[in-house]
Amino acid sequence: MTDGTEKRESSLPLLSLVPNLVTMLGLCFGLTSIRFTFDDRFTFAAGLLIFAALLDGLDGLLARRLNAASPFGAELDSLSDFVCFGVAPAMLIYNFGLEGLAGLGWLAALFFAICCCLRLARFNVAAKEETNQSGSFTGVPAPAGAMLGIFPVTLWLAGFADMRQVQILVALWAVMVGALMIARFHTFSPKSMKISRDNAVYVLLAAAIVIGLMLTRIWLFHVAASLLYLGLLLWSVLRQKRAT
Repeated sequence: MTDGTEKRESSLPLLSLVPNLVTMLGLCFGLTSIRFTFDDRFTFAAGLLIFAALLDGLDGLLARRLNAASPFGAELDSLSDFVCFGVAPAMLIYNFGLEGLAGLGWLAALFFAICCCLRLARFNVAAKEETNQSGSFTGVPAPAGAMLGIFPVTLWLAGFADMRQVQILVALWAVMVGALMIARFHTFSPKSMKISRDNAVYVLLAAAIVIGLMLTRIWLFHVAASLLYLGLLLWSVLRQKRAT
């Protein structure tokens, strides 16, 4: 009896490391994305950031399921998020379509990265003070901001348009997304979405379509998901204005 108890206690710390290992794997994806960005291999750089965003959602889910949440894991996740969703996207956007603007392009990339840092710092403070009880975010979350930030890259990868022909639009886009991350309006959170049993079949069907697109047409999926998110964001803001 005692041996079994000791065995369970000794295995618990190893199990609690799983979310942190997933976080570090996402960090590796973000750092490797920067490396591919410097080599002008934008396909791999953008793809790794998308996978880093998926892992960011997975580590939090694992921490809750395994009851392995800890202050150390929270800090590690925040530092990883800044690299993956602040620094790496800024480098990708700059190398892809802002170098021709010289100093202005670099300022736009800096603005994006700094806004991500401010967004994460504000989120950390709110989490520690437990002030966010509504199930919503204030401003666009860092992973979503990163996915919106690299939209000009994936728009080109999907074969729709090459925004490098009008680099000022890329700079304005980076600044706009950065501003959305530090904005004070409330945005929806997936945690607040409640799915009834009647709609479960449709949700599963939508999930299957999403997974299929990700596996076969990842750039088309990213473009469609970005446009859908912007539409939902606009709807959320308009709904708040009507409520007030």
